[in-house]
Amino acid sequence: MPADHLVRHVRAYVRTPLEATPMAQQSPPQPGPTTTTATAATTATTATTTRSSTARPPRLARPAPVELTGSPRVRALEAELAEAAQAGTGAEEAAARLWRYVAHEGTPLIEPAPSGDPDHAAVTFLWRGDEETGEVAVLPNKVADPAAMERNTMHRVPGTDVWHWSVRMRRDWRATYEIRVDGVPRRDPHNPAAFPRRWGGEPLSVVRLPHAPSPRAWERRADVARGHVGVHRVRSGVLGNEREVWVYEPPQGPAQGGDQGGAPRELPVVVLFDGEMWEPRLDFSALLDNLIAEGRIPPVLAVLPHALGQDQRADELAGNDTFLEFLEGELLPWAAGRWPVTADPARTVLAGQSLGGLMSVYGVLRAPHRFGAALAQSGSFWWPNGADAEETERVTRMVAETPSPVPPVRLRLSAGEQEWVLLPANRRLRDTLAEKGWHATYHEFNGGHDYLCWRDEMAAGLVELLGGA
Repeated sequence: MPADHLVRHVRAYVRTPLEATPMAQQSPPQPGPTTTTATAATTATTATTTRSSTARPPRLARPAPVELTGSPRVRALEAELAEAAQAGTGAEEAAARLWRYVAHEGTPLIEPAPSGDPDHAAVTFLWRGDEETGEVAVLPNKVADPAAMERNTMHRVPGTDVWHWSVRMRRDWRATYEIRVDGVPRRDPHNPAAFPRRWGGEPLSVVRLPHAPSPRAWERRADVARGHVGVHRVRSGVLGNEREVWVYEPPQGPAQGGDQGGAPRELPVVVLFDGEMWEPRLDFSALLDNLIAEGRIPPVLAVLPHALGQDQRADELAGNDTFLEFLEGELLPWAAGRWPVTADPARTVLAGQSLGGLMSVYGVLRAPHRFGAALAQSGSFWWPNGADAEETERVTRMVAETPSPVPPVRLRLSAGEQEWVLLPANRRLRDTLAEKGWHATYHEFNGGHDYLCWRDEMAAGLVELLGGA
């Protein structure tokens, strides 16, 4: 397959997945087991075209090429094949030994970096091809450059069925990835670790190097009490639409007890965007159960609204004041009518990723009287795109233009080192927050625009923002 054909096949994958996934892969919300509604006096139809057009990430060149390296094991195979050729013996057994090793150890192979740097590893991905295989590419999240896709193409060991690609990465890297075989996305057949795609389809494979954060906080434990998750339908008058909303109620226990009059204690609340990904597919409630059981956060109510598809998501989360009105004036009052939800902004968290991270900070800036904390992961702080230079990075300008004293809100920001498109804007926001004296922390992780990384980072963010609630 020529390189330009490969670029067309992979472009939708290597771009920001939350804003670049084809609509054909989206699933409409399905009715949940409980149907409840919230109404308001007015209805409005939002104009999605203009807003959505500025909510697509800019196309920027990767600042440095993907750092390729060699695999000691593949080089040993090549040396053995060369000796076999000189001796006039066959190559089949040498390749067969490699595949037996792979069957036992799995892929990708994690080997010492040829440079000898102990902080880095050679990460080698393998594919077993056949006579029909024409081209194979490996696409780890954000470890690819649409302008140089040939650097992600596997090479075949001549005379064998072994295709290989090796990249040098720091040992705390993790990512989801897929393998494209003649343009068809495939899971890595030698790697059992899988992760759901944002908009559906075959799961992605997972690579996690030895020093990457552990996912244990998300593992279900038999000795941990489980909260209750209900699925509801909530109608918005201001938005003129209806959506599913997942609600997590913490386990009942002494920590949730009320005062002497028997009134239930008000719960801190987390509003987490993209609920259809976080709860039914990533089991967000398992994390909350574990953190509450360990005493790292107090019992909390979590409200997770459905995104309603790519275009609606882009419209609502890109600095949309009408959506903020829905959150403050409809969604939280709807929740407060059913559960003991706090009205304290310091104990109310907006959380999201990508455009959801943008909206989390935007909501805190615009409504600090109701939302006092934001957990923004890989926030799209380049927004709006396509506007004049004076109009881009609007949230950062809002921060810079806020008069002193700044609101007593708390922000937790994080971004991936592989996210070359949004990383500069995140760093500029970090610096502006510090210059203006906002209460904000910032963290960079070795990964991409990836739910795998956001899931790992979520626990630390919740503990930081809710640990003292």
